[in-house]
Amino acid sequence: MIANKKEFGLGLGLFIAFWALFAVLLSPVFEGKNVLDYMDNLYNTISKKSSYYIPDMKKKAEAFRGRQVEFVVNAKDDEQAGHMEKLFQAGQAIVTVEDKNLKVSGDLGAMLDNVLADADSMFKNDGPAISAKYGYEEKRVMYDWWNAMKSAEASMTKQEKFKEATAVNKVMTKALEPSYNYYGIPSTDIMDKIVMVIVSLAGYVIYTMWYGYAILFMFEGWGLKLEH
Repeated sequence: MIANKKEFGLGLGLFIAFWALFAVLLSPVFEGKNVLDYMDNLYNTISKKSSYYIPDMKKKAEAFRGRQVEFVVNAKDDEQAGHMEKLFQAGQAIVTVEDKNLKVSGDLGAMLDNVLADADSMFKNDGPAISAKYGYEEKRVMYDWWNAMKSAEASMTKQEKFKEATAVNKVMTKALEPSYNYYGIPSTDIMDKIVMVIVSLAGYVIYTMWYGYAILFMFEGWGLKLEH
């Protein structure tokens, strides 16, 4: 038996309306996308803007200009070894390939400048420039760069060149990874979308409370109550 039909009816109406709106939100009514895809894209473009650390990384790389280093990079196969050879040579490094291992020597600052230039192009969605530079697909270039830098970091750490290893790690995490993950996504300043951001956050809170009150009213109208 329903103890309070009016309250139960209100809760049921809210519950049905919640799912009706949910069906609309999952329809492609927002520029050809559903609300989840639209909001995901919106916040990706905003977060990309705040993840642009490359100019700062370039300034820090200047401290390593003229610092000569030697390290070993391990490739997974002969093809990747050939790709990595091209990558390091573009940074004025001397590279010797032995099987799947590369012995690299040269100016660390120049190498990092080259890595950061590629990451910058990728971050700005200029993949064709990278493909033209190395002769193969841009995302694969970034993948090879990341693996090369990871291996270089390990080699420098083994040599106890901790400052150099840290610089390489920063380039990996602050430049290569964001440039790869955000490739193809435009960059947007949050202030350009501030109204939509506020509406989306407020809408999320209201929509969540809507569902909660629908359940609350239905259960209370049914006669169920929490007791201590």
